[in-house]
Amino acid sequence: MTTSDTAVHTQPFQAEVSELLHLMVHSVYSETDIFLRELVSNASDACDKLRYEAIASPALLGEGDALKIRIIPNKQAATLTIADNGIGMERQELIDHLGTIARSGTKAFVSKLKEAKDGLGLIGQFGVGFYSAFMVAEKIVVVSRRAGESDVWTWTSSGGSGFEIARASDEEAARVTRGTEIVLHLKDDAKKYLEAFEIERIIAAYSDNILFPIELVPEEGEPRQINSASALWQRSKSELTSDDYKKAYQQIASAFDDPAMTLHYRAEGRYSYAVLLFAPSTKPFDLFEPNRKGRVKLYVRRVFITDDADLLPGYLRFIRGVVDSEDLPLNISREMLQNNPQLAQIRKAVATRVVNELESLAEKDPENFAKIWDAFGAVLKEGIYEDFERREKLLALSRFTTTSGEKRSLKQVIADFKPNQTEIYYLVGDSIERLKSNPRLEAATARGIEVLLLSDPVDAFWTSMPSEFDGKPLKSLSQGDLNLDLIPRVDNNNEAKKDEPEADEAATIAVIKAALGERVSDVKASTRLTSSASCLVADSQGPSRELERILSQQNRGMKTKPILEINLRHPLVGAITKAQAGSKVVDDLSLLLLEQAQILDGELPEDPAAFAARLNRLVLQGLGA
Repeated sequence: MTTSDTAVHTQPFQAEVSELLHLMVHSVYSETDIFLRELVSNASDACDKLRYEAIASPALLGEGDALKIRIIPNKQAATLTIADNGIGMERQELIDHLGTIARSGTKAFVSKLKEAKDGLGLIGQFGVGFYSAFMVAEKIVVVSRRAGESDVWTWTSSGGSGFEIARASDEEAARVTRGTEIVLHLKDDAKKYLEAFEIERIIAAYSDNILFPIELVPEEGEPRQINSASALWQRSKSELTSDDYKKAYQQIASAFDDPAMTLHYRAEGRYSYAVLLFAPSTKPFDLFEPNRKGRVKLYVRRVFITDDADLLPGYLRFIRGVVDSEDLPLNISREMLQNNPQLAQIRKAVATRVVNELESLAEKDPENFAKIWDAFGAVLKEGIYEDFERREKLLALSRFTTTSGEKRSLKQVIADFKPNQTEIYYLVGDSIERLKSNPRLEAATARGIEVLLLSDPVDAFWTSMPSEFDGKPLKSLSQGDLNLDLIPRVDNNNEAKKDEPEADEAATIAVIKAALGERVSDVKASTRLTSSASCLVADSQGPSRELERILSQQNRGMKTKPILEINLRHPLVGAITKAQAGSKVVDDLSLLLLEQAQILDGELPEDPAAFAARLNRLVLQGLGA
């Protein structure tokens, strides 16, 4: 034992923790009840961890009391104690867990907390619940003994710049035989949390479904259990109310919104397991983290195993809840989690059930489905790219902004097909506003064809694969050849005049190709354009221009040369034919066709200065200057 281990050691908080505590201490919350839910939840996790570790090492449980959580108010000392006999922490663990926040989302949390008028709910989402205790406490003392260890340590802080670590006194060591005791020295305006009825109210609202008994130890009278301590997912649906499900969701997911969808069932047969899953109605902060980690917890016979079992595919990572197996071994390892055939069957069955439930919700409760789609539509569309087996179902679930409206389903789009239309048309870009003004829409607009406007980054990926829905292929307006001649125009007036070319096709294309050289892969007469002079498209065999743009931003893939399509009916194109071949005017006009197409695509010309000079020359020539 070193001197540093026995002496009182003062250590500063991690920078993010200091900023977080400043916000906590200065009351960013209008409701402070959250602190008790978070501390009880942490205590439950500690009991879960011990129960799991005791599977391999039964001696860790010893002969002590059954796992439980105790809440002890002391009005005379103005302290509130939350104690558990779970796994406990050794000295370094106290420093690591209570002095730093090892999460990539910490800075995002602090930022959101500053912006929020009322941060209720953010603490639970960001996994920094312990620090919420500083909303009500002017000082916190944590005493902890790790299971199987003899040393007991105290962690003390007043929410300032740091904390102290010291060996526990004999009295503290005698009191904490295993687990963790958190003593809150309450602020004057938080003394209401010493009242038994306040404690019971909060536990009933937020922590009733904690699987371990929560005992209230009053100053007078006997300790009594104040939660039901039952696995709600193991109970019959007929016993439960919507309020029961809401409380369970908020406790399991550390959330404060209402669930937009609840799925509760028991699978019987070859494998038996209980499922309680929820779809949130608001977007969690970590939805687009690169690891795409799921948040469904795996239990085996009501023993918590892990929340890292990947029980649902990545595109369903927004789902929260519990899967409780009756058949898996309690000592299942991480390697077994990845390769266990029984768990693979459970994963497949549960994913199918979730997608089916979303289908049912979309049909029977469009309002709640709309909440899910608004928050998680971009995530669900990842499944169209990844999950071939369920692609048709996910396409049916998808809701799109189109040239005809918002939240349109593909069934609605097909129902509004124009005469002779056989394909579903779409356009991919970086914003709905830019897509609405895209020249590639012109031929479709002239015929009244509804077009899907796709602006989520994932759209560039799933549309890169050949797709169809209800036997109708999905066709890009920005890739490959396009022929809409069989679909009549909405306005037939002067149609023949509109189709009269201003320029000779072969001669004009030859001149423009010569002027542009290697800047494009080809020049073609366009069937997409009715009023604009030009647009850029991709070859039907390669990636779309939007996918190419995304990959180039990530330094992935090679950039290919686009195809320039020209509108032979446009006066600017006609002017190229009329100009003398090889003249500066032909070069300027040809480059202008390319560069304005790039600008309409949201790109800069390769040489902005040369573009500005070229445009100035053409304007001055037009003015006769």
